[in-house]
Amino acid sequence: MLHRGHESTDGADGGGLAVPMAWLYAEYIADELLRTGDLMPPTSFEYRAGRDALALTVFLSDTDGELSGIRVISQLENWLALTAYDQPWQDWVRARMAERAAGSGAPCPDLALAAGAWRWLEETELLAPDLDAVPGGGPVFGEDDGPKVWTPAWRLGLPLGHLAIHLF
Repeated sequence: MLHRGHESTDGADGGGLAVPMAWLYAEYIADELLRTGDLMPPTSFEYRAGRDALALTVFLSDTDGELSGIRVISQLENWLALTAYDQPWQDWVRARMAERAAGSGAPCPDLALAAGAWRWLEETELLAPDLDAVPGGGPVFGEDDGPKVWTPAWRLGLPLGHLAIHLF
């Protein structure tokens, strides 16, 4: 039996625990960006959508597996470009997930968590203001009074994440 503190975390011995450090670090970065922006309460579904969208962007844009603290600052412009309104972010995510899945022969815990986040973002719908509503269609007094539509979580989380990067 291994002593506490000496357990394998790389999974190399076949029975060890593989720790998804790349995904956990991407989630940490996304969480810090959103908390700094103070745009939503951290307990809301909107916050989770923003965090997951940002974490996917961070995780999938790290092609070398070398996302260190100093490199985070140099990646902000890249993340802004990837999350911009006119970019096909969801297509980019699908393509990068497929590339990562094809490139990893063995099960990858980072990729499994990223796939779970992507599945949640695609399958979960949140009630959000209808940004495509016709202006002047009727009186709107408060933000909660306007027309609402059910939208995939990533469509709400992506602009939230983009704004959080801007505010950082």
